[in-house]
Amino acid sequence: MVTPHPASTVPPGLPGLARFSHVRGDWHYLDNGAELSAHGIRPVGTVLAVHGNPTWSYLWRDLLETVTDRAIEAAAAVGEYPDGVQGAWRVVAVDQLEMGLSARTGRRRTLADRVADLSALTAELDLEGPVVTLGHDWGGVVSLGWAVDHPDRLAGVVLLNTAVHQPDDAAIPAPLRLALARGVHRWGTRTTRAFLETTLGLARPRLARDVADAYRLPYRAADDRAGIEQFVADIPASPEHVSRPELDRIADGVRRLDVPALLLWGARDPVFSDRYLDDLVHRLPRASVHRFEDAGHLIAEDVDYAPVVLRWLGSAVSGDDASASGSTAAGVPAFRPMWAGLDERAADPASRTEPAVLDLTTTGAGRRVSWRALDRQVRRIAAGLHEIGVRRGDRVSLLVRPGPTLTALVYACLRIGAVVVVADAGLGVRGLTRAQRGAWPQYLVGETTGLAAARTMGWPGVRIAVDPLDPVRRRVLGVEHELIDVARTGEGVDLPPEPGPDDDAAVLFTSGSTGPAKGVLYTHRRLSALRDALATHFAVGPETGLVTGFAPFALLGPALGTRSVTPDMDVSAPRTLTARAVADAVKAADARMVFLSPAAILHVVDTADRLTAVDREALGRVQTFLSTGAPISAGLLEAARSLMPAAEAHTPYGMTECLLVTDITLDGIREVADAPDAGVCVGRPVGAGRVLVSALDDDGAATGTPSDAPGVLGEVLVSAPHLKERYDRRWLTDVAAERDTPTGHWHRTGDVGHLDAAGRLWIEGRLAHVLTTPAGPLAPVGPEQAVERADGVRRAAVVGVGPTGVQQAVAVVEPVPGAGSARPGRAPERLDAAVRAVSSVPLAAVLLAPEMPTDVRHNSKIDRARLADWAAGILAGGRVTLP
Repeated sequence: MVTPHPASTVPPGLPGLARFSHVRGDWHYLDNGAELSAHGIRPVGTVLAVHGNPTWSYLWRDLLETVTDRAIEAAAAVGEYPDGVQGAWRVVAVDQLEMGLSARTGRRRTLADRVADLSALTAELDLEGPVVTLGHDWGGVVSLGWAVDHPDRLAGVVLLNTAVHQPDDAAIPAPLRLALARGVHRWGTRTTRAFLETTLGLARPRLARDVADAYRLPYRAADDRAGIEQFVADIPASPEHVSRPELDRIADGVRRLDVPALLLWGARDPVFSDRYLDDLVHRLPRASVHRFEDAGHLIAEDVDYAPVVLRWLGSAVSGDDASASGSTAAGVPAFRPMWAGLDERAADPASRTEPAVLDLTTTGAGRRVSWRALDRQVRRIAAGLHEIGVRRGDRVSLLVRPGPTLTALVYACLRIGAVVVVADAGLGVRGLTRAQRGAWPQYLVGETTGLAAARTMGWPGVRIAVDPLDPVRRRVLGVEHELIDVARTGEGVDLPPEPGPDDDAAVLFTSGSTGPAKGVLYTHRRLSALRDALATHFAVGPETGLVTGFAPFALLGPALGTRSVTPDMDVSAPRTLTARAVADAVKAADARMVFLSPAAILHVVDTADRLTAVDREALGRVQTFLSTGAPISAGLLEAARSLMPAAEAHTPYGMTECLLVTDITLDGIREVADAPDAGVCVGRPVGAGRVLVSALDDDGAATGTPSDAPGVLGEVLVSAPHLKERYDRRWLTDVAAERDTPTGHWHRTGDVGHLDAAGRLWIEGRLAHVLTTPAGPLAPVGPEQAVERADGVRRAAVVGVGPTGVQQAVAVVEPVPGAGSARPGRAPERLDAAVRAVSSVPLAAVLLAPEMPTDVRHNSKIDRARLADWAAGILAGGRVTLP
């Protein structure tokens, strides 16, 4: 046996480790127990941390430092630390035998040996419960082995990128296949430091030299790296591998763990991809999950994970943080499934042959589907999906354009409890790739274009083609089923039991206009509450008829029990909708309600001169008109209303997280036209919804106690029965969104505004776009409205330039067509003077942009962040070209 490195050899260049370093027998480990005891602190439990290959306990140094220092600070603050106070945790981070500073025994160790080794050490340390295991890489498997074997002491499980199951029909990750290859294995893992250096090179950003040297410390000579070689050799790459039975035992045992779990995942890991995260989520359904989009394999180095773990320990294990708890069902109405309206209309002899869904798009070619036909197709597809293996909780990504086929697919998935994943093409290929990998669907249903993108970009999921394909194209696209065959398979087959109201129903992705698109998860109860809120507030009945040019609402017709029609347009490109197309849709469905997005309205108004007398007569029968997606000006709403003179015009306010928050009519907008309030009035809360505002401090942060006090500028918080359940696999985002909120289920919207004395909400911009001026925080929308009153200005954006706290306001204006110079840069003298004359705030400069840059999906939303960077560059003497 080779003598282990003594703790005294831990060099002083490794901060903090000296006070935690211990040796017992063959083991080296880090332990803060003595440090806590020296300060009179008795911990509430122990975190047992296990590293992977080729790291060592140094990986967990930040957790040791954070947990210990916070406990000591808390003890000092009160002068004592009572036994068992929540928040103080002992952390024991081991160096596995043959690894780190533990002994090189010369023995080849299998996975079962490593689990047994760890159990022997914890017995020697008298490690009693409660214990939370923490593991990374293959240390995750070893830690889970301990967890499975000690359920009586287990209080929770934390995992960083790891895997506990390798499918027989899937190859192990390419980097591991290379490391195992004959002629490479020993040379790459032991003879040289190639495997070690490759792993260290996965850090994002690159490791500092002293940190990288610390990881190299135990592995300087070839003999020191024998454990690295053994660990790679012990990867169960095939069913016949000696460690495969132990891996399978642990994987099966994980399913039976009835404890809280936290999964922190680096999304850019080339070894442990989201395939393995998805497997763990299914085995640990109680897990809180957060994917760090820009982190990789060495997630403990890439992100500040220690405070996250400590926060979770306090909320999920110790239970001292109510803000991190899940949502409640308080205020949620009685549950009626989304497909109830479809069932009723299809069963009613008076309506079953009437049209339920009409598709006027070019690809739809005027398809009309009756209630009876839609119900039959939904049931066939639902049963067929179940027959090919789709089960409750499985995710099904739908890359299908709005129309009857998408409608049938959505309701079929909902009926069998499959979770619908929707991310529209407006995100672009890169955004869609992030969304698909983040949601990790088990099945993907697509048209040919979507299937080609899935094949090219490697999106996950068993592929089902909507379009009939010849054998060659089917093979090239990796298609396993065609939807027509799925439906035939389900003909006459009984449906499985329906999902429950609190089962997951859908993951809808945000627009990506305020950062990477996030998955927003709705349960069946919350989707049904959205349907009920719409039906009640807008008096939607069987004879209403909907024209839906706004994608999120294009699928609600069957749920509302009324016919719906998709006009001739590309729903992912709102500016493709014309006034004639809206009129044609209204005529086809005899619709009384029209849903449009602000960007679509712009083009509808611009093309109104092409309407015929018959078109205008049809539009004159519309009773309700809604602009949904973003607040719009009274002028634009008035212009749209002029095309539908009998309609009550509404502009509801909402977001993907809560599609209907408040509502205001055109008459309501006129009522507040002379109000002194800045911003866009979006009305009062709908139904049981509530709105509060958290005041901004001088740095533009929303730190005030949420309240309904009038006139307070701050971040808007919303609560409603139809609010999202949570973000998908973004636990930390959920925690932040529920920060300092009242009791119940709330969402911090990221929008800023204020409430007036009548309880109406005024939106004044996004929190990220607030200017921090010497006079205090300044929201942009109010000043922009003032600037837009200047002659020759079509649209305006007011952005901040300079350091936080002393930012100066700069107005960027888009001129009306034909208003003179359209060259980007400083505005002409006359326009500059006109803007300054009407501005409500002092302006450091007035700049001209021929066309405002807008976000990826909502053409109506100006990209103020890009304009701020551009403005700063111009004022610093840089290029005037728009970004």
